[in-house]
Amino acid sequence: MEAISKALFWVANSLLIPDIIILLVLFGRSLLLIGSFYNQFMVKRRNERELKDKIKNLTPSSVDDLKNAVPEKDNSLFIKYLRDLLTTPQSEAYSDFLISNFENEADKDTSLSKLLSKMGPILGLIGTLIAMSPALVGLSTGDISGMAYNMQVVFATTVVGLVVSAVGIITLQFKNRWYAKDINNLDYVSRVLTGKTQRL
Repeated sequence: MEAISKALFWVANSLLIPDIIILLVLFGRSLLLIGSFYNQFMVKRRNERELKDKIKNLTPSSVDDLKNAVPEKDNSLFIKYLRDLLTTPQSEAYSDFLISNFENEADKDTSLSKLLSKMGPILGLIGTLIAMSPALVGLSTGDISGMAYNMQVVFATTVVGLVVSAVGIITLQFKNRWYAKDINNLDYVSRVLTGKTQRL
């Protein structure tokens, strides 16, 4: 039994360094995500200001006005699909196909946020529990400096894991709302376009 416990202890301790490395990688990815999220936020804010009223008041006769208002050099996900919707001959089947593809790409865009929100606490807890064991051993043997070092690792992995998770949760919440609104707008535009095609 003692041999099994030692083997288990050795395996658990050997996971600490990979856990810290992965945490640092995810922390770096979360910083990059913050930058891209801010850029995405500014682009969506500008597009919202320029296109909101045109989409809201869209009629078959004002489709060309919306088409001209779509930014030419903007390749954000919503604008790309809106441009495709406005410039391709429409049918109900094609509109459904386009919106389904948009949903798939939107889900792909939120995958990093989902990963960070779930893996951050998991890896932080793993690092906390692994480092806690030698800290308790140091406390029992009177090695205060060793215990203090391991407690630093305990708190650091917990904090980094929670920060990574917070970035993932916040960006995921915003993106889910953005894409839900984008899908609604695309669906409305496609209904107006297919209605116009049917009347013609």
